Amino acid sequence: MSRTGTADPGLKDKTKSKPKVAKPSFYVVVVHNDPVTPRGFVVEVLRKYFDKGEPEAKRIMLLAHNYGIGVVAKYTREIAETKAKQVNEFARDSGFPLYFSTEEE
Repeated sequence: MSRTGTADPGLKDKTKSKPKVAKPSFYVVVVHNDPVTPRGFVVEVLRKYFDKGEPEAKRIMLLAHNYGIGVVAKYTREIAETKAKQVNEFARDSGFPLYFSTEEE
């Protein structure tokens, strides 16, 4: 700086910029209603695989029952897809057509 308090125009700004870190995309896991799967089974799945309490699991199940779909949880893409796959396999193994999908938020 010169004696007047202004920056010397001959000096370059030497501050380094930090690399920008991209925020991960989030995906929601969605449960779809079907006419076969018992409501109690849906609640059981929501509690077991998504760590939902009884009231929250029932609320999500009723959303799916009344509106066709219910948002279950939000995760990064890999986790959301893994959870949906696990639950779909569990439902098939249990003899139900219950279906979970993922959608980008």
